[in-house]
Amino acid sequence: MRGEIVSVGTELLLGHITDTNASWLAQELSKLGIDCYYVSQLGDNLGRLTDHLRLAWSRSDLIVMSGGVGPTEDDLTREAIAGLLGEEMHVVPELEADLRRFFERRGIQMPERNLKQATRIASARTLANPVGTAPGWFVERDGKVIVAMPGVPGEMFRMWEHEVVPRLQSLAGQAVILTRTYKVIGIGESAVEELLRPLLASENPTIATYAKNDGVHVRTSAKSTTVHEAAIILDGMEPDVRAVLGHAIYGTDNQTLAGVTIARLASRGQTVAVGEEFTGGLISSELQEGGHDHFAGGVVSAASAESVGLDDVASGAHARALDLARRVASEFGADYGIGQAADLAPRPNASPGRHTHTVLVDATGHELARSHRLDTTAPRIIRTRAVLNALNLLREHLISTDG
Repeated sequence: MRGEIVSVGTELLLGHITDTNASWLAQELSKLGIDCYYVSQLGDNLGRLTDHLRLAWSRSDLIVMSGGVGPTEDDLTREAIAGLLGEEMHVVPELEADLRRFFERRGIQMPERNLKQATRIASARTLANPVGTAPGWFVERDGKVIVAMPGVPGEMFRMWEHEVVPRLQSLAGQAVILTRTYKVIGIGESAVEELLRPLLASENPTIATYAKNDGVHVRTSAKSTTVHEAAIILDGMEPDVRAVLGHAIYGTDNQTLAGVTIARLASRGQTVAVGEEFTGGLISSELQEGGHDHFAGGVVSAASAESVGLDDVASGAHARALDLARRVASEFGADYGIGQAADLAPRPNASPGRHTHTVLVDATGHELARSHRLDTTAPRIIRTRAVLNALNLLREHLISTDG
């Protein structure tokens, strides 16, 4: 099946919200073996929405829509589908009764404008939405399908899993596409691709690299008739990928750098504490989410004006990072202390960057590892890199001292 995704809502075009629904749906389509050729965003305008659906109808077998199925005047997805197919919307008594009961259970009188959420066209079947007021539509006509779902992620996720996927599986056949992503840190995207060059010619599974905020992602994708068979194909390539990239792979799929680092600490029964200057608590936040039992605590420190000089940038930032690492290791009684500090980089006639220093110490304050980076991009990006660098400094030390 040829599929495409249409996200509806003027707020998307204004940049008020990010369209995470589309990226999630694209991944879901690939799992079903459905090729996604187009992703579009449309505002709440009936004419433009209907025109776009005519184009989508002419080129795709499946149109998946999210948003525009609410009760207000600017929720126009149903009207656009009805206009495309030339069918009248009518109130379905059973849906109206369900809708009124939804409000009654909450002790609220249903606004009459919500009645449009109980409408349907002849070619549509209802997609139940027990966690919201807006049911979806599953429309079939002339060998094509339109799926219309709420834009609220929680409602859409449930509707997709319980209502849409079973219907699409019966239509799309048995082909599935399964992906496995390896997350890499410490090596740039071009270098990763060069290392993987012998594997790039593979047609099934395929392999590709992507630069992301948390490192470089290496995505492998296999196509087969079942998920089990696709997994076997991916398993066949995994030893080759790991042989090339080694410990630079810190995790797969939904694993995070903080999560895998905390897991290594947990396997050793150890803890870590963090003292941060430039990152302002971001390292601690990541470790807290990764597993609070092995995160002993954190301190956020502001560098004094006297200490942020340009005469001796490297030694100044390193000394502060070392002091912070020793302080938190002692204060929280942790097995490891991480200290992070940064100074402005002296770069005449250029945008200032940051010297970021990270130091790892043991419980006695002995320095185990250190890292120094000079970044000249935006402060927000430098902070993200500094967080990853600190977490990876601990991860690499734990790997080097394991067994």
